[in-house]
Amino acid sequence: MKTFEELGVSEPLLMAVADMGFEQPMPVQEQVIPHLLNSDNDIVALAQTGTGKTAAFGLPVLQRINPESHRPQALILSPTRELCLQIAGDLADFSKYMPEVEVLPVYGGSSIESQIRALRKGVQIIVATPGRLIDLINRGVADLENVHTVILDEADEMLNMGFLDSINDILDHVPADRKMLMFSATMPKEIARIAQRYMNNPTEIVIGTRNEGASTVKHVYYMVHARDKMIALKRICDNNPNIYAIIFCRTRKETQEIADNLISEGYNADALHGDLSQQQRDLTMKKFRDRVITILVATDVAARGLDVDDLTHVINYGLPDDAAVYTHRSGRTGRAGKAGISVAIIHSREKGKLRDIERIIGKKFERKDVPTPEHIIEKQLYYLADRIERVEVNDSQMEKYTSGVIKKLGWLSAEDLIKRVLSLEFNRLLEYYKDAPSIDFIDEKPAKKERGSADVKDKDRRTAEKGMERLYVNLGKNDGFYAGNLIDMLNHQIKGQRVDVGRIDLMPGYSLFDVRKKDASRVVSGLTGAEFFGKRVYCEVAQESKDYARAATRKTREAVAHDEAPRKRKAKPVKRRR
Repeated sequence: MKTFEELGVSEPLLMAVADMGFEQPMPVQEQVIPHLLNSDNDIVALAQTGTGKTAAFGLPVLQRINPESHRPQALILSPTRELCLQIAGDLADFSKYMPEVEVLPVYGGSSIESQIRALRKGVQIIVATPGRLIDLINRGVADLENVHTVILDEADEMLNMGFLDSINDILDHVPADRKMLMFSATMPKEIARIAQRYMNNPTEIVIGTRNEGASTVKHVYYMVHARDKMIALKRICDNNPNIYAIIFCRTRKETQEIADNLISEGYNADALHGDLSQQQRDLTMKKFRDRVITILVATDVAARGLDVDDLTHVINYGLPDDAAVYTHRSGRTGRAGKAGISVAIIHSREKGKLRDIERIIGKKFERKDVPTPEHIIEKQLYYLADRIERVEVNDSQMEKYTSGVIKKLGWLSAEDLIKRVLSLEFNRLLEYYKDAPSIDFIDEKPAKKERGSADVKDKDRRTAEKGMERLYVNLGKNDGFYAGNLIDMLNHQIKGQRVDVGRIDLMPGYSLFDVRKKDASRVVSGLTGAEFFGKRVYCEVAQESKDYARAATRKTREAVAHDEAPRKRKAKPVKRRR
């Protein structure tokens, strides 16, 4: 493996790199740095988050700057404000022995006047989000005529966020003979089009394999009923006392609900999503970086640019639809050669999606049982014992207090003292997990004899699981009604707290589903009378004695007869007139 010096990095940059503790170049740096310094070709680099991309393009960009010119010479585009600030901060660290080089972050949510003043004063490198840069170009203050290097970082995410037109507009304002580098985790068609239109015979560099996550990340999953996902999440957190994790959710609403639930239970957690103000986002991210909070619940977009080392876990509260998104998520742990764990909490209907992701990333997920209360309490006890054993004691500071405390507690044996210390810490945990059941989803198929009986299967469909109520709704597959439609209807029609849904059985003419008993009457009244593509909805508590299949068939026949009846009535009068 080469050194940074052997890659051609200049002395001031070598000094800064040494100060930052970088000893050997990472693979992406070893490939990109010489190319940017010596080759005329542009580069498309496929690399995941956390592979050392910023140094890979940042060091050669700084080295190619002419410090005597105070006009922008390099432009770096990023999808989010957070990533923009992260890149600008890293470049400032790399250029600590190059005081004449100025780096300016340009982004929305901050004073445009101060950015205009900095541009007019003179900068060599602009790190920008597309929207704010377009604004500054339109105002005539962002002069890109002398830009010789353009970097697009996380280009696929910029496309996902709708910045394609902005990117095209910006690239039309830079010289045609500039050098261009594009980093992306995936290679969608739009990226290929940008490369074809704006890049000069680009060289493709692939770090690892396409869509493959870091080799140091272990992928595990827990399968539970949909209603038990929150319980499983808490048990996973409790089973890892030193957890430092990001929990990824699909929606802003879900993100806030999960964060609120964790906070109310005493976890050091907070939410990060698009509904927060910029000030709230900055405060939350600072608390997470400083480990004031150790669990961050976030949407994918909000977590962009949140560059945090030493994450122990990435937790997927359900799987994303796109395997590339999963790769982005899991790539936030297991950095710099350290081990990390990517966890997926899924229900049975997500198993196919899990297999698709396995096939695309080329790795197998290990199924694990949800930690039992006994295992969690044992883990927490040993963690506390380890902390007690390792704590540093300042004898001189403690000496004036210990004699009084020893006198107070001297009648206790060592065993009694340990029990009392542990009880102070664990009484809440012991009470919380008292009589807690196993929540793993058992996905074994029923025996052949049982499967052969339609009566048994139909009875099973109408029987709710423990603590749940089985509901009937007069919509089925023939109506184009599926699980996603049911969840969407519940979210829109049922007022108040979100309804947790358990097992769903979709039939051709009707559907049966489980909700918690306390929610059943609210769901029945909320769904009854609603409309689904012109069909009036009826919902009731499922009755074991009622033959819903026959009733649905009868209603279908009645509807067909009703549709055909007018034609028959028109034919009879004609015969009578003859």
